[in-house]
Amino acid sequence: MTVVVWITEGTWPACVDAARAHAPQDAEVVLLHVSGQDVPGVAHGAFAGLLGRGHREQDPGIRVETLAAASGRQLLDAAADRLGRPCTRLERTGRTEHEVLAVADAADLLVLARDGDSAHPGPHSLGPAARFVVDHARCAVLLVWPGRPGRGFSPVP
Repeated sequence: MTVVVWITEGTWPACVDAARAHAPQDAEVVLLHVSGQDVPGVAHGAFAGLLGRGHREQDPGIRVETLAAASGRQLLDAAADRLGRPCTRLERTGRTEHEVLAVADAADLLVLARDGDSAHPGPHSLGPAARFVVDHARCAVLLVWPGRPGRGFSPVP
């Protein structure tokens, strides 16, 4: 059995706790973090628009990409420590929902957390990327309420 745990900045502890509680001990656990291309892309574009494309060594988008990769590694390290068992750490870059689905395509279970308006249950409790993933995942999905330890695990087939 392969369990993919989608690690995001605000909700990763709840996802890791759910994986610890629900993944069999012999399951292969993959911790996945996706860095989007939006912010570095905006920085690249703004810089190119101001100074032209000939000044690559000064492009702030490169620095933003480097910082995003370091942040992703730190999140994956913290998640692996919290998980407390062997796992694979996977950092991907691209359109978040597509990258998550690509990795989850080979999984038996995907663990993710609600990331929208937690005050009002329903469709708005999922952000656009999470909604897309829940709607299109071909594996079982464990949808977790962040910040509610021991409660709110809701499997979505």
